[in-house]
Amino acid sequence: MSATSGAVWGRAEQQDYRSRVRGTLLGVAVGDALGGPADPLSLEEIRAAYGPEGLLDLAFGHGRRGTVTHHTQLTLFSVDGLIRAQVRRDTGAWHPPTDLHRAYRRWAATQRDWGPDERRKDDGWLAREEWLYARRDPTRALLVGFGDDAMGTLEAPKNPGELGPEAVARSAPFGLLVGWEPQLVAQLAVECAAQSHGHPLAYLSAGAYAVIVHALARGESLDGAVQRALALLAARPGHQPVSDALQHALGAVRQGIPSPTRVEELAGDGTADGLLAASVYCALVGEDVRHGLCLAVNQSGPSAAAGALTGGLLGALHGETALPPGWLAELEGRPTMLELADDFAMEMTQGPALHGPAGSSPGWLARYPRA
Repeated sequence: MSATSGAVWGRAEQQDYRSRVRGTLLGVAVGDALGGPADPLSLEEIRAAYGPEGLLDLAFGHGRRGTVTHHTQLTLFSVDGLIRAQVRRDTGAWHPPTDLHRAYRRWAATQRDWGPDERRKDDGWLAREEWLYARRDPTRALLVGFGDDAMGTLEAPKNPGELGPEAVARSAPFGLLVGWEPQLVAQLAVECAAQSHGHPLAYLSAGAYAVIVHALARGESLDGAVQRALALLAARPGHQPVSDALQHALGAVRQGIPSPTRVEELAGDGTADGLLAASVYCALVGEDVRHGLCLAVNQSGPSAAAGALTGGLLGALHGETALPPGWLAELEGRPTMLELADDFAMEMTQGPALHGPAGSSPGWLARYPRA
């Protein structure tokens, strides 16, 4: 797998790109934080708890407002793994799925350990962030998928019957590889999804989501981005349910005023393809980011995943300044997310100045070790 870096980065392009990277990561997190408290609840229970209009603001979860779930944790480790892959490429080793698997194993350690282990010299800075050492209801598929060193592949995937949306919900960062061709972005997202979610429905949904984010990060419209994903899906065996779900989402846009009923119908029984469709629909019909996110989480299915997926799309589409500032102010881990987003943007636009044949920044290699 090779990447093409055809982008020429002027200052304005770098600033626009950084805003979209920040928007994507913060969007995933703020949607996740909004939906988290509603995750176990039916729509009736959400309305009983938060009022007849449902959940319209950050609510208490894990002891305070604005806490994130495993969706955000894993999204951040996806970013860490992608930076590490670029850094390790200097050594001649180039297999990003391996770097991502190592990153997800570092996430798995946060779910087991009390806190960062200073003896692990190759952890890099993200795995030393203490707030990440919190168990936020990770699913069994994730704990099994990343529970040992054996890496799931497309030929021998982990959890081959797993249809849930968790692999899709960590896949936005693949779409931020704007210098890559869309089919390579899709392939990487699919291969990394199969490390925990081995059913074609789950890993093809992850690939489609990454391609949609990729097109948005390159400045395309959401409708155009979905069409690009549909075109790429068509070549893959087993794509029909995912393609049908996306077509269903596009069709639903023309069916009257958005409602929780329509979101629930698209989300179905909470499988990856249904959550992908629901998030595309909410991002398309939302009057603004806040409305789109509220629409996504007020339903009986997995509200945190729906919020995370919708937030990733809206953040990539509009950039960080479109996100609700009052929610960002209370968002758990925001300093870490901004630092990671800026590191990712810097690596993707100015990587050769940070590490390469001419010399490397020791500070950068301490943050993102080549090991």
